[in-house]
Amino acid sequence: MAMNWKLPILYVIENNKYAYATHVSRAAANPKLYTRGDLIPGIKADGNNVYHLREAVKFGREWVKTKGPMLIESDTYRYRGHSMADTGLTYRKKEEVEEVKRTRDPINNLRKLII
Repeated sequence: MAMNWKLPILYVIENNKYAYATHVSRAAANPKLYTRGDLIPGIKADGNNVYHLREAVKFGREWVKTKGPMLIESDTYRYRGHSMADTGLTYRKKEEVEEVKRTRDPINNLRKLII
């Protein structure tokens, strides 16, 4: 309906890589979430990069003003489990989490950029 009526809607999907305990590649036939809007165009943005995400949203905002809806997949990462019962380490390795913290942490990377 949004596409039929060319509604100025910007859909944002936060892809943190894991459902409750399953990686997105095992839970979705098409893990490229930004392509799943059928006729609604989509783009993928680095959700761990403040500036990259800002530019994607600015682009999307301008797009929807005249062309109709757009979808942005914000590619990010979840450090912890979903609940106290979910440690987050039964379905992924501690090294994976530490690697992402070391290389893609949005606060640390922004701090480095500002300094």
